[in-house]
Amino acid sequence: MAIVKPNNNTISAITALPAAITTGKVLQCITATDDTVRNTSSTSFVTASNTLSVDITPSATSSKIFVIASTVLRMDNHGAQGYITIYKDSTNLGNAAGLGNTYSDSGGALWTPSAISVLDSPSSTSELTYQVYLRTNNASIPVRVNQDSRGTITVMEIAGWL
Repeated sequence: MAIVKPNNNTISAITALPAAITTGKVLQCITATDDTVRNTSSTSFVTASNTLSVDITPSATSSKIFVIASTVLRMDNHGAQGYITIYKDSTNLGNAAGLGNTYSDSGGALWTPSAISVLDSPSSTSELTYQVYLRTNNASIPVRVNQDSRGTITVMEIAGWL
């Protein structure tokens, strides 16, 4: 296979893509934080914190939204499991087990750093809310977030392509 030489240049002479290619640029970046310990005993996903929530209005339907959230999940009992996920409005962007989880198989408390991310293709120019949600596998054993840590959620609008 022959090497194609754009404009009769060597490959090493190419220093930039043509200006018309606009994909991959970060158009907006919004972050929210929460320092308060939150917990739930719900076995269904519920909001972790109203402050671990970000509203964003995409500028084009072709944009992608990259969401990153981090916190510490804490479980206090043997056999307990906590789940964390990201919702877009009322839609879970993970599955029934969320996007991350922690499991305590010992008798003591377990702190687990949790960083989750998802790339969403909303095809919308309406305002969207991205928010961290939690659940536990046992209603008598709560899951906690932000225990001795700061929770964060960051959303970035990435220019898409047509």
